Amino acid sequence: MLDRSAMQEMNRVLDVAPRLRPDVCGHGASITERWAHSGFTSHVEPMADHVVMTYYGAPQRIEWRDGSRYQQGVTRQKAVTVIPSGHEAAWMIAGAIEVSHVYFSDARLQTCAEATGHRGPAVQLLDRVALPDPTASALLEILASEACRDDAGNGLFVEQAVDLLCMQLVRAHSNTCRDEGKRAGGCLANWQVRRVTEYLQERLDEEVRLDDLAKLAGLSRFYFCAAFRRSTGLTPHQWLLTQRMARARALMADPSIPLIQVALAVGYQTPSAFAAAFRRSEGMSPTEYRLRC
Repeated sequence: MLDRSAMQEMNRVLDVAPRLRPDVCGHGASITERWAHSGFTSHVEPMADHVVMTYYGAPQRIEWRDGSRYQQGVTRQKAVTVIPSGHEAAWMIAGAIEVSHVYFSDARLQTCAEATGHRGPAVQLLDRVALPDPTASALLEILASEACRDDAGNGLFVEQAVDLLCMQLVRAHSNTCRDEGKRAGGCLANWQVRRVTEYLQERLDEEVRLDDLAKLAGLSRFYFCAAFRRSTGLTPHQWLLTQRMARARALMADPSIPLIQVALAVGYQTPSAFAAAFRRSEGMSPTEYRLRC
């Protein structure tokens, strides 16, 4: 059983605590006002609540890593991040951001799922990192605004808005949103994401074919690309490039490893090709990066 609430864990990892208004929301849910906190790098422990957030103001790079699983994004407006109950990962936010959160219990999620007509196994939310969703983001903005109101009569409105948010998450960010990815814009199931990303992680130094990735997921190339991007926020190529650059940075931290070996280890046959890719990704040459290490 998970004893740590979302509020407790957010208080632990953030330098500025969420501006919570638990008094205007019940039935296993809490909302926050808009507030700003600094960037951070921290391991977020499993939480008893589901967490969903949206962003305001200047964008920042955000990413999480859980073993071989990895996602990244940019905290743009009209995007949301979803941290399912029980999620555990190492998080990094590059700089200060302005956000608002909603925390809700799994019981609240399942009740809303039933209201949408879902029958069968329990709904499971999918991990999201700064994924565009104007509908969910708008509902979060409304709830953040309501959290600032000193109005004892807004409870019903808030309850309905939270229900709508949960329904949107079920519809667009759960294992019910076409797990098998049979239509463009559908989601990959967790097992599909895991199988494909593990395959890519093991082949950072090799040429990878899109047909092979789609076959692993049991999909056509067209449906696979759309579903992979919706599930991870990145195209397969972007995901592979991100992992290659991460490994390159780790290897370059050891000054005894020549750059040609780094390049070969991440799939580039010449130092010049690696340098060009590294500069596009990191904004500096491999040599400049190594001098800063």
